[in-house]
Amino acid sequence: MPTFTRTLLFAAIVTAGSAQVAVGADPFHDVADQVNKRLVKLFGAGGFQRLNGYGSGIVVSPEGHILTVASQLLDTSELIVHMPDGLRMRATVLVVEPELDAALVQLKVEGQKPGQPNGLQLRDYFDVAEAARRPVAQPGDWVLGFGNAFEIAMRDESMTVQKGVVAAYSKLSGRKGVFDFPYTGDVYVVDAITNNPGGAGGALTDRKGNLLGVIGREIRNTTTDTWMNYAIPVGAKVEVLDKDKKVTLSLTEFVEKGMKGQYKPIQREDKKLAGPGGFHGVVFVPNVLERTPAYVDGVLPDSPAAKAGLRPDDLVSFADGEPIVSIKAFNEFVRRNRPGTTIRLEVRRGEALQSVELTLGELPPKPAPVPAPPK
Repeated sequence: MPTFTRTLLFAAIVTAGSAQVAVGADPFHDVADQVNKRLVKLFGAGGFQRLNGYGSGIVVSPEGHILTVASQLLDTSELIVHMPDGLRMRATVLVVEPELDAALVQLKVEGQKPGQPNGLQLRDYFDVAEAARRPVAQPGDWVLGFGNAFEIAMRDESMTVQKGVVAAYSKLSGRKGVFDFPYTGDVYVVDAITNNPGGAGGALTDRKGNLLGVIGREIRNTTTDTWMNYAIPVGAKVEVLDKDKKVTLSLTEFVEKGMKGQYKPIQREDKKLAGPGGFHGVVFVPNVLERTPAYVDGVLPDSPAAKAGLRPDDLVSFADGEPIVSIKAFNEFVRRNRPGTTIRLEVRRGEALQSVELTLGELPPKPAPVPAPPK
């Protein structure tokens, strides 16, 4: 055997042996392998700067229910899931609760209606109710963060895993872009950089692989203006107003009722202001589909939209932090605001998002009806 070949073979043997030793010596290798079997990669709406078209999810039932965050990723009719074994499946959104920043989706099976028994019997999943009964992790406890950061994993590839500690357990005070973040409950703040693009919806576990929380989205701390690395605990609870009545929402109740089709999202307080709304001056493309995207076809001269700087071909993506998935959704949002209200829009322009402020004007008077000709 030539010397050069023998050298390469020896190097390969040493490398393989070193890898085996490293795997055997890694106390988290088996845990990471088991957790990855309970996670999925999500692919949906997005795909341009600041709005990625990929994310993560946690399998929470044998029937293929998946817990993730309430992001724009879900605003699509073609939500695709890559399973841990490499299988590619479609999924449908069952329910979304912005106040918990949570969403529940379910794998689609041919011939089965969403929300109905689908015959799936997945072996690997997290029991959210059981996880919520465990004690809360304390500052200083070791944790592992799992997520499809930067879309590094496809099909059966394992997700990114990071090791760190709980730095704090406290109330969340954050913002997404220029908007206040809707969830204001407790979070685990960790010292690992878990909240990368694609990581949202992933799992935070203890060193034994027990589920602690759901990794959140990329947001900034409102007090320090720094990026946060955090996860929403599986036992999260928040108090919100529902039609002027204070109610408590919990993540476990959201999952349990959502899987049964019994969860009703909170109606935000400002919905009681529903009415004709104000004048904006945006002319959208023809609304011919059930969910026609809110593309701007034009703006009326001297209108609030013109003064705000909106342009043809802009895509309205968010209004005061709410995802705008269609022209209908935008019109419903405007009807909840009075003339004189300034709404903050994020619009897709080219390959980036632009933030604009639009102050609604008074609705123009309706033209007088034309009298019918005398008979």
